[in-house]
Amino acid sequence: MSLLIVGSVALDNVATPFDKVENALGGSAVYISLSASYFSGPVHIVGVVGDDFPQNYITMLESHDVNCDGLQIIPGGKTFRWAGKYHYDLNTRDTLLTELNVFEKFDPIIPDTLKKSKYICLGNIDPTLQLKVLDQIDNPRFVVCDTMNYWIEGKKDELVKVFKRIDVLIINDSEARLLAHEPNLIKAAKAIRDMGVPALIIKKGEHGALLFTEDTIFSAPAYPLEIIHDPTGAGDSFAGGFVGYLHKCQDTSPECLKRAVVYGSTMASFCVEQFSTKGLEGLSNLRIQDRFREFLTISRFNEEE
Repeated sequence: MSLLIVGSVALDNVATPFDKVENALGGSAVYISLSASYFSGPVHIVGVVGDDFPQNYITMLESHDVNCDGLQIIPGGKTFRWAGKYHYDLNTRDTLLTELNVFEKFDPIIPDTLKKSKYICLGNIDPTLQLKVLDQIDNPRFVVCDTMNYWIEGKKDELVKVFKRIDVLIINDSEARLLAHEPNLIKAAKAIRDMGVPALIIKKGEHGALLFTEDTIFSAPAYPLEIIHDPTGAGDSFAGGFVGYLHKCQDTSPECLKRAVVYGSTMASFCVEQFSTKGLEGLSNLRIQDRFREFLTISRFNEEE
């Protein structure tokens, strides 16, 4: 039962007050699939790059059981490029460059072998493309979706159509407030779920994440890190850990959703420890389980008798 990831594949230039990298591997499909691969492989990605995309990046993904057969390589084209500079606290950043290149005309074609995929994760792409992907899938069981303020402001009607065809929406706190026109996150979550979203996850960066379902509000902490090198891809790594765990256990009950949120936070914590995808590349199942258990320790307490 395939896990399908659709999103961007990019080359990033990232600068923080502490260091910088150029032509680093990035993009939502990359972070989601690499994170998910530790739970359930093979993971299949659909995206687009130019012929300038380094082969060693494809080789690295394939070594993590990420199937790249759905990655379109456009002859003579240039890969999507993004450049950003983070401020000292790493919570805010300035976008210095966005060159869509071949991604501007991305037409997600799902290979016939993947049209029966049951678990789908739609990365942050145009909602019209997200709908096009879902139109090609035969009766998916569980669909996770991400979006951003650009689409919320520019294509809200299309987004709402997507909401009615997904199972979980993952957004950050500022996006939730923008989407709901409501500063209070609890009220915002209710308004968003009233748009047709069955389950909602609101990421709060260094303050953890909130899960909202029909009967549940669940709060998961963020992992207390002393050193953060690069926040890029943390949200997508969260989504990858979340959907990867659910695909592994084939269970979408409320309790499993809660565990998936903590696994998502676990993978995001590894991601930010190094630049680009380096924090995700050398992991082991033992390290992931150890950090998952640390999450349980920092959030568990005994009821006073």
